[in-house]
Amino acid sequence: MSNSPESPTLFPEFFTQCLKSQGIDTIFGLVGDANLFLMDHFTRQPGNRYVSVTHEASAVLAASGYARATGRLGVATVTHGPALTNTVTALVENVRGRMPLLLIAGDTAVVDRENVQSVPQRDIIMPTGAGFEQVRAPETVGEDLAVAIRRAMLERRPVVLNLPADFQWAPVADATLPEVRWRSISAVAPDRNEMDSVSGLVASARRPLILAGRGAIEDRSHKAVVELAERLGAPLATTLQARDLFRGHPHNIGIFGTLSHDVALDVIGHADCVIALGASLNRWTTVEGGLLQGKRVIQADRDPECLQRFQVVDATVLGDVEEVVRALLADLDEIEAPSTGFADEALERRLEARPAVVHPDWSTESTIDIRTALVEIESGFETDRTLVLDGGRFLPEVWKLISVQHPTDYIHTTHFGSIGLSLGNALGACVASEKRTLLVTGDGGFMLGGLADFQAAVRHNLDITVVILNDSAYGAEHIQFRRRDMDPALSMFEWPSFAELAKVMGAEGHEVTDMESLRAALAAVAARRGPALIDVKLDPEKITRIDA
Repeated sequence: MSNSPESPTLFPEFFTQCLKSQGIDTIFGLVGDANLFLMDHFTRQPGNRYVSVTHEASAVLAASGYARATGRLGVATVTHGPALTNTVTALVENVRGRMPLLLIAGDTAVVDRENVQSVPQRDIIMPTGAGFEQVRAPETVGEDLAVAIRRAMLERRPVVLNLPADFQWAPVADATLPEVRWRSISAVAPDRNEMDSVSGLVASARRPLILAGRGAIEDRSHKAVVELAERLGAPLATTLQARDLFRGHPHNIGIFGTLSHDVALDVIGHADCVIALGASLNRWTTVEGGLLQGKRVIQADRDPECLQRFQVVDATVLGDVEEVVRALLADLDEIEAPSTGFADEALERRLEARPAVVHPDWSTESTIDIRTALVEIESGFETDRTLVLDGGRFLPEVWKLISVQHPTDYIHTTHFGSIGLSLGNALGACVASEKRTLLVTGDGGFMLGGLADFQAAVRHNLDITVVILNDSAYGAEHIQFRRRDMDPALSMFEWPSFAELAKVMGAEGHEVTDMESLRAALAAVAARRGPALIDVKLDPEKITRIDA
């Protein structure tokens, strides 16, 4: 598209066309005077979807949930000044999580010196670790947009596209649509010298174990990794964020790290070689490096930032996981390396025979035990679901007891260690997927970052069920007081009835104090579609050892 100077295009129309040319058709946001007319024009075009939220942080978080669920670029928009400062925590979360996002931020017009909402927006963004691209002029917005998208995808982090408010009604005389500067990187073949080193270590291993991370969850990579495991006779494990990747495989030992079960820990202890594929080997996966002690460790990843970032290993190879595995399989066949038999029928029987974990039921007359509740939710909620978890003291138990069908169904929200970031992610994930979304949060996290935008789930009629594990306290702080024999009153709160608030907002609400009411709530949720909330009452004194 190109217009003559005699018939200039107005900026909102041109910007929408630029977004479309870059494949952007879904935006999460909150409008104000610096982005209002841009989004108005965007929403009026067929095929576009604008999902409004009630807090700017939720716009960024929803874009993140959408990106994690789809693998596409997540896009958000906010206005200037305090709207942008409201996104800081969400931006840091996604910088830490290495999530490519585009945040289209309106900015105060340069000539509007005394505007009360004016702040130096670049200076706000840079400390978060996000990138920043300035729209230089109405005519350059297409190029600036394409550059911002390219940076977000290549740098794997949020990038803010800063757009002055006074551009919104500017004419664009030379409205030439930008070229797409980003294409998916094709599979990267590994270096031959690096592969020789890796193949030699693997061939000499007697008890190899394969550890797959988020970088190995694509179907083609998954298939190759399973083939390698069966060729080597190696057990399969995953990181937390690749959880349930090998669901159903007879030699799947589950999560490698602080969440490992007893059989998995025994297998890890006996392994002499760990082949880490698409896994960064962080402190929780390796238990501060302890689970790798005395083992040869090989690390392969297409992202150079992940190689030896947390652990010094014996061999690394930069390359696409499938390409690395295929090269390794060829090398093993060429030298006729035998199967190790480390993953054998005995291991299969041990895994099958693992008894269900028996835990004490600490339910009271007015509260339900957290583990008892989670076991019931695991079996009573639709299996094919998207799972979003907030931060909180309950997390280890939810990780252990609530599963997903595939790692892409799990949305991780605690890269920054903040509570209150899950509802925004759930909005985006639910928009992206036809699956039901199960959000598990604490009461403090819901009040901090979920209550306002639960209304957004109602307004857009999103199929999100929020389960609040409600101990009327900030649990991490409560337990610290108790461990020092101190009064935990500062950590405790009397909240309003979450079930009644949900109903007032137009959603379904249930208060759960025992198994009967929990089963009734799950049955009611299963019988309908749309937003729902289940408030599970817990006793904070009965979960003081949950993180032990």
